[in-house]
Amino acid sequence: MESQRLSFWQIWNMSFGFLGIQFGWGLQMANMSAIYQYLGAEESEIPLLWLAAPITGLLVQPIIGYKSDRTWTRLGRRRPYFLVGAVLASLALIAMPNSSSLWMAAGLLWILDASVNVSMEPFRAFVGDLLPEDQRKTGFAMQSLLIGLGAVAASSLPWLFTNVFGLASGAAEGSAIPLSVKLSFYIGSVIFFVAVLYTVLTTKEKPPADLEAFEEEKRKSAGVGHMFSEIFQGIFSMPKAMKQLSVAQFFTWLGLFCLWLYFTPAVATRLFGGVVGDADYQKGVEWAGVCLSAYNFIAFLFSFALIALTKRFSAKGIHTVCLTLGAVGLVSTNFISSPELLLVSMVGVGIAWASILSMPYAMLSNVIPGTKMGFYMGVFNFFIVIPQIVASLGLGPIVKHLLANDASLAVVAGGIAFLVAAFSLRFVEENR
Repeated sequence: MESQRLSFWQIWNMSFGFLGIQFGWGLQMANMSAIYQYLGAEESEIPLLWLAAPITGLLVQPIIGYKSDRTWTRLGRRRPYFLVGAVLASLALIAMPNSSSLWMAAGLLWILDASVNVSMEPFRAFVGDLLPEDQRKTGFAMQSLLIGLGAVAASSLPWLFTNVFGLASGAAEGSAIPLSVKLSFYIGSVIFFVAVLYTVLTTKEKPPADLEAFEEEKRKSAGVGHMFSEIFQGIFSMPKAMKQLSVAQFFTWLGLFCLWLYFTPAVATRLFGGVVGDADYQKGVEWAGVCLSAYNFIAFLFSFALIALTKRFSAKGIHTVCLTLGAVGLVSTNFISSPELLLVSMVGVGIAWASILSMPYAMLSNVIPGTKMGFYMGVFNFFIVIPQIVASLGLGPIVKHLLANDASLAVVAGGIAFLVAAFSLRFVEENR
């Protein structure tokens, strides 16, 4: 049955929880590498310490997608997962900046990522559930807009605490982690939960057309063995367009992981001349947070244009141009000698980020069956987490032995990966 068209504010409400989810992600992406270094990690150790995040996604995403496709409760199909994930992620955000060792921080990252995935994965399927095909690009662009808004605030919070509110930039008493970072994570935990709760309370889900048949099918497919059998069968029977799009996803997220792992150390050491633990390093970390906030702000602004562009151009064409601009932005960071000029580089990265968060999902949602929307959205994210695993295992030795521990060159490698992703899109068959 074709979904009814929704108004702008209905699409806003159903997407609003992503603001909170991205607030949590934004804090993690801007601060985790620095937190690891505050606790004693070397540059070459950072990728391995991030390994928890992609492995968690690889395990959790298809299972949550599969289960949410087969769920119907008084709260709906996807909303129970939104709420449970939000509670657990908020608790992990409170605990993270109180880590006393590297392995405690890595373990909490594992818990945080699992919790965020429980909330986030069904949000992608939510658009396919509630919107007709011709509004799905708008729905995903709205998610991109709110993701950008959440990340802008999250990435800049430590800098704001230090430079606007006058908080001392040093470590909190009895801790290796600055107080500005701690307060940012505490605020993030509240925003994550409240934003997700807003979507839960304002957006109703449609029950299955034939609830009795739905329950019967769920009974037939009950059991862990049946679940994993269907998951593996589904992975090997992906639609052709999904397989083609997965190549672009792989290289896109390989590039993003290069940015998230190494941009903050690159700014702190190359442009601020800092050493881990000194004031210059902390200033560099905070300025890197401002830059990450800037690209998310650009993504927020560009999402308005993206909503208009989707009415005139194909998702494939839009995404190709945006990834190319992102590649230029990443590569240019290595040729800049002034911290302020990094904000110019972030324009291209922000445009790419807005597209990454919306256009691949718009292309995908029109080539997968509605009854397996959650599952295939989860499987599609394999091509987000697998490149992150590759980066976690391989980037450390590459940076140490081939790039002379130069974090800036790792960011450039991310730009090259973006270019490969843009080129691979030409082979994707698009429905509309």
